[in-house]
Amino acid sequence: MSKSENIALARRIYESGTNPDVTREVMDTDILWDITPGFPLGGVYKGYESTIKDFFANFKPHFSSFSTEAQSYYGDEDGNVFVIGEYHGVTQDGKKADVRFIHHWTAKMVSLHL
Repeated sequence: MSKSENIALARRIYESGTNPDVTREVMDTDILWDITPGFPLGGVYKGYESTIKDFFANFKPHFSSFSTEAQSYYGDEDGNVFVIGEYHGVTQDGKKADVRFIHHWTAKMVSLHL
């Protein structure tokens, strides 16, 4: 896949607001979701189902609102996409959090055998 196709895949996730229909379609079932230690629920989650069930299902209840704002996308021809942006959240007890991030995605081509 080309650099622009890889970026388009990542952009699709962020622009969907991480809509589960989009993430299920775009993300590999064997995704490795690596959350920085120190971030709530930091650790490594293996597989799409574990990422949703073990990370997101336990993360979201801590916030009354939470959003991800992607600001810049960079990619290469090897399938790497880097997304720079900010998290915006309000905890259940009203504390605001605005945190910068850099996400690294690896896009890969999937062959369909008919």
